[in-house]
Amino acid sequence: MRKLNPKYVKAISALVNECPYFTLLSMSIRSIGMGESILEIDVQNKHLQPFGAVHGGVFASIIDAAAFWAVFPEVDENVAMTTVDLKVNYLAPAQNGTLIAKGRRIKVGKTLALGEAEISSQEGKVLAHGTSIMMILKNPEMAIGRFLPSKFIDA
Repeated sequence: MRKLNPKYVKAISALVNECPYFTLLSMSIRSIGMGESILEIDVQNKHLQPFGAVHGGVFASIIDAAAFWAVFPEVDENVAMTTVDLKVNYLAPAQNGTLIAKGRRIKVGKTLALGEAEISSQEGKVLAHGTSIMMILKNPEMAIGRFLPSKFIDA
């Protein structure tokens, strides 16, 4: 069984947390493990739609990202992934606080992977749930990792 390199997790988390889209949404990875992830967004005015609730696109973005980062540790090194299908169920509105997305790998195949994520409030109220199908791309030009520590260590 492969074991995720903690140095890789630290480096990839820093890289992703500083990427333009994560910065735009003030979204951050809190933890990544084999088959699981936790991401957070502290709700700000920029996340709200005209009626004062968090916009559905914010929920979709963090569900997509949490599912992605739950699956990504289990794919081979030097491959990339992209979402090909995203399904979101909006269960309750949010107006403030912290959105906590917990991602979970459901299945990783040779070319497709399935992940899911659930968003809760700080108080534990479930706000949204979604699934994401991701395509695994064996395209080294798209893969990040050439400047990162090895993804895996010997178990």
